[in-house]
Amino acid sequence: MMAHWPALAAVTVVVLVAAVISPGHALLLALGLAMGPPLTRYLARRNAETRATADAAALSDTHPLQAVLDAVGNPVMVVDVRSNLYHANPAALAAYGGLATGQPLSFSLRAPQVLDALSASLADGIARTVELIERVPVERAYACTISPLVGRSRAPAPAAVLVLREISKERAIEAMRVDFVANASHELRTPLASILGFIETLQGPARNDVPAREKFLGIMHTQARRMSRLVDDLLSLSRIELKEHIAPTNTVDIARVVDDIALSLSEVARERGVEIVILRETTRTLVLGDRDELASVMDNLIENAIKYGHAGKKVEVTLDQLANGDVSVAVRDYGPGIEPQFLPRLTERFYRVDSQLSRAEGGTGLGLALVKHTINRHRGRLDITSTPGQGATFTIILRAALA
Repeated sequence: MMAHWPALAAVTVVVLVAAVISPGHALLLALGLAMGPPLTRYLARRNAETRATADAAALSDTHPLQAVLDAVGNPVMVVDVRSNLYHANPAALAAYGGLATGQPLSFSLRAPQVLDALSASLADGIARTVELIERVPVERAYACTISPLVGRSRAPAPAAVLVLREISKERAIEAMRVDFVANASHELRTPLASILGFIETLQGPARNDVPAREKFLGIMHTQARRMSRLVDDLLSLSRIELKEHIAPTNTVDIARVVDDIALSLSEVARERGVEIVILRETTRTLVLGDRDELASVMDNLIENAIKYGHAGKKVEVTLDQLANGDVSVAVRDYGPGIEPQFLPRLTERFYRVDSQLSRAEGGTGLGLALVKHTINRHRGRLDITSTPGQGATFTIILRAALA
């Protein structure tokens, strides 16, 4: 305290002189000197708070909430109280390319059940989950969760968040389970009953009948192979359906695939007196796809043409390019053909125009279903045309790859 007495004395003299000259100014000067330190501390604190606020704003600009939504892998859309789009993350824009900020969600999302649930949630503030089914370009299913943002009801502030979670795989698994119980069990029952009947016969009356035993064992072998093919086709179909919504992106030379399959089936064709002719109308045969899956498609189509159209003695495989650049592969036989009323159902599971002939040829009724789902996964198209007495043509159209 003693160290500061010269300063205090000087301040006192200044105040006294000011009082003589102007009492009002002396009072203000005294108050200023008394409030100086607290005022300084207050101003310093306010400056610190201002800097903290500025830093927080800068951080908010660097890592906005939209960046968080954009990092979410599922489609996310934020709408205001009028159901106008406020924000859509990249996953949502990829799923619905027509989304535009500020426009009603109904302009791009043609799903009445979702829009109705959104209106209800905006009205009562209750979260809802509804199922959304998209059928183009392939069937996909989503669980759409609508969560209102409580307390943000003033436009244009966001008022609800829609999150889409894909459930295509779960639905496919359930459909396969039901389909297996309904159809596969029926298809397996016949060969199983046949095998069991022959086993009982061999254990009983034909125990010592060598010719009968050889005959029955041959039939049992045929039936067992039929069951094996059925199980293999069911597993292949299951694998395709589980990933049907994911388009392959590898580059495949479909001409080489056709050559390899034709070579592998040459012995089957020779035994039936059928000639396989490959016609190349284009040299641009690179497509987007999965080689093994496309090989399975060509194997099914060419083998079917050999088995069911062998009366024509020739199978033609024509590779061509369409005007839009897509590549087409047409497999034509010159057999009896197919009646028009049967064409729409050919790709159904276990559907057969002639069940007896199909089973005699070792068919499972799943080959064309496999072809259809594989081509769907490749975002291609399958066309079937036929004129009774003039054979049938199965044409697949695939997306061309950049050379």
